[in-house]
Amino acid sequence: MIEPHAPAPPGSPPPWGGPAAPARLPVRPGTGRLLVLACVFVCAACGLVYELELVALASYLMGDSVTEASVVLSVMVFAMGLGSLAAKRLRWHAAAGFGAVEACLALVGGCSAMALYAVFAWTGDWGGLWAHGPRCLLVAFSLATGLLIGAEVPLLMELIQRIRRQDAGGAVADLSAADYVGGLAGGLAFPFLLLPFLGQLTGALLTGAVNTVVGGCLVLGLFRRDLTGRARWLLLAANVTVLAVLASAAVLVDDFERAARHAVYGQDVRVALKTDVQEVVLTGGTHGRPLGLFLDGRLRVSGSDERRYHEALVHPAMTGPHPRVLVLGGGDGLAVREVLRYPGVHRVDVVERDAGVVRLARRDPALAALNRHALDDPRVRVTTADAFNWLRSAPPAAYDVVVSNLPDPGITASTKLYAQEFYGLARRVLAPGGRLVVHAGPVGIRPRVFWTVESTVRSAGFRTVAYRIGGRHTGHAAGPDRTSDSRAPRDWGFVLACRTDPKLRLPPDGPRPRTLTGAALRAGARAAARTRVPGLAPSTLVHPRYRG
Repeated sequence: MIEPHAPAPPGSPPPWGGPAAPARLPVRPGTGRLLVLACVFVCAACGLVYELELVALASYLMGDSVTEASVVLSVMVFAMGLGSLAAKRLRWHAAAGFGAVEACLALVGGCSAMALYAVFAWTGDWGGLWAHGPRCLLVAFSLATGLLIGAEVPLLMELIQRIRRQDAGGAVADLSAADYVGGLAGGLAFPFLLLPFLGQLTGALLTGAVNTVVGGCLVLGLFRRDLTGRARWLLLAANVTVLAVLASAAVLVDDFERAARHAVYGQDVRVALKTDVQEVVLTGGTHGRPLGLFLDGRLRVSGSDERRYHEALVHPAMTGPHPRVLVLGGGDGLAVREVLRYPGVHRVDVVERDAGVVRLARRDPALAALNRHALDDPRVRVTTADAFNWLRSAPPAAYDVVVSNLPDPGITASTKLYAQEFYGLARRVLAPGGRLVVHAGPVGIRPRVFWTVESTVRSAGFRTVAYRIGGRHTGHAAGPDRTSDSRAPRDWGFVLACRTDPKLRLPPDGPRPRTLTGAALRAGARAAARTRVPGLAPSTLVHPRYRG
């Protein structure tokens, strides 16, 4: 625990750990202090990269970024406090202790991303007692990383005071300044350098290598005279071993990633790419195998049942005038395919945030065949933009139908696209008598989220009717949480809305859907009504309410 300290008598030596005499350095004291502060800077940058790496990977692998970020950061901050207390026992051997801490931190932080991805890929669908295994490992890595990061500053404080005595306030100010500036550097390096150019796995391994080199050089170079000969050799061997492990992992990272991807998606992966927005994976689509489109690990399109989804999404909204249609999302072109079946459609505007998905929908033979080259139709105009921002500048009363084909509302990044403000903007661009249809997530397994979407649409001035269409049993979770029981039955829920009471029916003079009937729509409305959760407040930008 935190120990009370009585004031030191006048003239007594400062109560720092280690010998009372200044450290014997191979450089001048001023240079030595500068080197220690530089080490603080690098260690702080590496520490923040480890934190961001865990947050990013947890959000990608496990879903809800707010929850995962809160867990990682709170556990790490708590562990840093424990690490600071534990470091007090190492203050008499600060140099050796700091060297050991840096070697362990480099190994744990550098390999954390790879270990988490491996557990998710190969054991994420085990279920049972291991259903929350990836989350438990995430907490364990957060705890271990936080303990080691927390031990750094007390030991560095001990070392810098060994070089030249300084009042406690001044020493803390110097170390804190270097620590905070290093945190800034690490925080900027992660999203702008490491993630786009190296990826999560290689970026973490490189950070670990930098960490162990800097820590080892400081101790073995600047404070080597504080170590016994045996300690020097042990520390050197530990650092070389850590570097060898990290280098070996970096060499094998491409093979590892391919194997892990096959473990998650099966052996039928045809396309795997990282766009500016997300990871996109295409499976199947050849030799009679159904096509699968995965966005950030979530199944977005399944060729075996996508028609059921897109017919239920589009056709009920086409009852009435429909010359001008706006599709929000839907860069795969499948919703547009259904819209273009209506001869009265004169223009279709598609707003998709990921240009990479649009390119794939146009160029991949299997996906382009599935959407019937809809995005190349002269009536279709595709804009790469965020749907919320695009609607803010869209002209009023410009569309007869708005199709909201957006990611699941339970995904944190999508919550603003299911907010009251978003539906207010959608209402503004609708012409009098226009219809809005919203994909609102599964009804059966998350009725509260579904009816929150319906309540939010109504709060924007619409009248609504909700309905559901049954899907198939799938081995991949389509919702926000990819570590839950992915073999639960799936369905799709929709909300049809307009300014007057909407009529849930198929257009009598429209093309006949292949899988959807009027009777199925009516049955879907009755089935959805049985799951209604009354009294739900609408979701807004400042108070999102989508939590399964």
